[in-house]
Amino acid sequence: MSEAKTILVVDDEPRYLHLVEINLVTEGYSVQTAANGEEAVEIVAAQVPDLILLDVMMPIMDGFTACERIREFSSVPIIILTAKGEERDRVRGLDAGADDYIVKPFSAQELLARVRAVLRRAERQAAGDYHQPVFRHHELEINLPRAQVTCAGEEVSLTATEYRLLQMFASAVGKVLTPDELLTDVWGPEYREDKEILWVCLSRLRQKIEPDPKNPIHIVTRQGLGYLMPPVEDQEA
Repeated sequence: MSEAKTILVVDDEPRYLHLVEINLVTEGYSVQTAANGEEAVEIVAAQVPDLILLDVMMPIMDGFTACERIREFSSVPIIILTAKGEERDRVRGLDAGADDYIVKPFSAQELLARVRAVLRRAERQAAGDYHQPVFRHHELEINLPRAQVTCAGEEVSLTATEYRLLQMFASAVGKVLTPDELLTDVWGPEYREDKEILWVCLSRLRQKIEPDPKNPIHIVTRQGLGYLMPPVEDQEA
């Protein structure tokens, strides 16, 4: 029997902490809790959970700052919890390095579906999907057994979602991938209409791997169609 995944729930509202903890424990997860971002950073540095559910509005250290701090030393999957209708918070959270978001108030079914989807992406990254050991595209290199990405010899830190998205393009060089395909394969079929999360994640990934994010060579846009990683010879011709 596999060991239970550990989820760190960070929220300053005791009722939300209790509600989320009950639902996660019922599904077989191990749960840790923290009441603010500072506690969360300390716990992640010491114990490394499998996933973090991170509220945005908290005292001492808010969720955005905590997410940025955690991303300085860890690629642990993070789902941010945002208030209803606060689109800016969702975008800011994704920009800070979160993998996904849930809008409060949320149902137990939505919470568990998002948790499963993000953990599934993290497991895919750890396992790897290819037989070839190293993929190269210009100065971008993906060491697949190690799930390690380098650009011009410098290691690049990617979240599980960013890595899975990059894998999609690396496995389909020269093929245009539609937003629906990317959302379904990377996030899950329930995300097919969530174009915003794809745009933000693509933008963040380009900032990390492109020599010039405004003129990308690894992930390019085909207006009205989707995105692709062009064959190297096409760009060098």
